[in-house]
Amino acid sequence: MKEDYTRLLQPDIINSLSGLSLIARVMVEGYLSGLNASRRVGTGMEFSQYRAYEPGDDLRLLDWKMLARSGRHYVKQSELDTHITVKFILDASKSMLHTETGISKLEYAKVVIAVLAKIAQNQGDKIGLFAMNDQNLKTVLPVLHKQQYSRFAHELIQVNGAGKWPSTTTKLDKFHDRSRKELLLFITDFYEDSSELTQTITSLKTPKNELVVIQIMGAKELEFNYNGYLVFEDLETKNKVKVNAKAAKRGYLNALQENINNTRNTLFSEGIAHHLFKLDDPIAETISLFLKQRRYLM
Repeated sequence: MKEDYTRLLQPDIINSLSGLSLIARVMVEGYLSGLNASRRVGTGMEFSQYRAYEPGDDLRLLDWKMLARSGRHYVKQSELDTHITVKFILDASKSMLHTETGISKLEYAKVVIAVLAKIAQNQGDKIGLFAMNDQNLKTVLPVLHKQQYSRFAHELIQVNGAGKWPSTTTKLDKFHDRSRKELLLFITDFYEDSSELTQTITSLKTPKNELVVIQIMGAKELEFNYNGYLVFEDLETKNKVKVNAKAAKRGYLNALQENINNTRNTLFSEGIAHHLFKLDDPIAETISLFLKQRRYLM
């Protein structure tokens, strides 16, 4: 009998290794039960197609008969070539602690990452994690190992929201492989002082990778369904502002929509996908998004 994963979306479950692993397993089994596991076909076995030779390819895979017939260099692309590296980059700034529907944006992000990482490893992909704020960087380098998911999940549950997104992110440079095909998923609420998040994200895009931004926000943030006079506090700066909700709503919503549109257009111009999710959106929707973006690298 299929278990309703929404009952598991509680902070004490999400922030435990067994709990987060259980959520990921239930989600994967419940929504991908018909997905066939990737077959691993090695060199010399049945191949899927030819593709043009690229610098760095194993010369032993060159098809000399195709070279003789066409005058061009081709390699045999086996199904082994369909496995990729998936890197999750998580904004662990304090604004991600905003809570609605019983969980924070950071906890929602942890569930999304755990589920997608489980799917990726089941597909034979390498998975890596980079959770960052201006106080800490938590890293799980991508490797293909049967114990990788356990280590990945262990580090993920220990991510805490603190500080801001750093103004410079040179630490990420050494973990970014510009020569290989990768799928990068950047999870953030996109709160930035100037353009530090935008600059980081655009710097990660290469011709060889697919980069997807998953922006997480609460329904109240998006709809501003408040009444009366309220005091809002910035979780990162601790600055407070008192507002008349009714008077401020139209201006807030217009400014928010303009910001979202500008962000999406900027990323689109760089070939970067942008998707907005609310805390009450079904997490299963991110699975379809992930599988679609993964296919672009095949």
